[in-house]
Amino acid sequence: MGDQDLTDVAHFLWEAGTLKNARRTGWWMAGVRDPESVAEHAWRTSVIASVIATLEGADAARAAHLAVWHDSQETRTGDVNHLGKKYAAAADPEAVTEDQTAGMPEVLRSAVRAVVAEYEAKETPEAICARDADKLECMLQGLEYKAQGYSSAQRWIDNSRARIVTESGQRLADELLAQEPLGWLRAVMHEKS
Repeated sequence: MGDQDLTDVAHFLWEAGTLKNARRTGWWMAGVRDPESVAEHAWRTSVIASVIATLEGADAARAAHLAVWHDSQETRTGDVNHLGKKYAAAADPEAVTEDQTAGMPEVLRSAVRAVVAEYEAKETPEAICARDADKLECMLQGLEYKAQGYSSAQRWIDNSRARIVTESGQRLADELLAQEPLGWLRAVMHEKS
């Protein structure tokens, strides 16, 4: 490893940081002026993926790893919402990842490409859990936005809930739908609802 050129790896680390500023654009249609960033979405998706995978008996670390990388291509493509995809051909995540990793050392290049390919193939239990986590995170974000007064977020809540396939993901979705965003704080503080 000592003699490998890490210039392109360093470049990618700078590039990955742009996801902290890239907004999830679909929320603009719900009236949300400053929606969460792609990086914020990916972080909570990774946490949720580890939870679902653990409950489903899958490899939690692997599911979280898949979720970390699931939107990494958006450094190059931006976050294209579903309406935008109707008019512009969606970029192939594996092709974008191939370009992003082209100059990286082989060990890293093949590892990142394999993670993205596994997520996109939707076949392993970990990929299924990570994909469910992506939907559950969107639903959860929608519930938070709705509680902030964005009633149009209901569309995202309903669409996301309908796309969750694992039993654990579905049960978590139902539990989240039965709660309010600050219910956890009230419970910790032993306050009555």
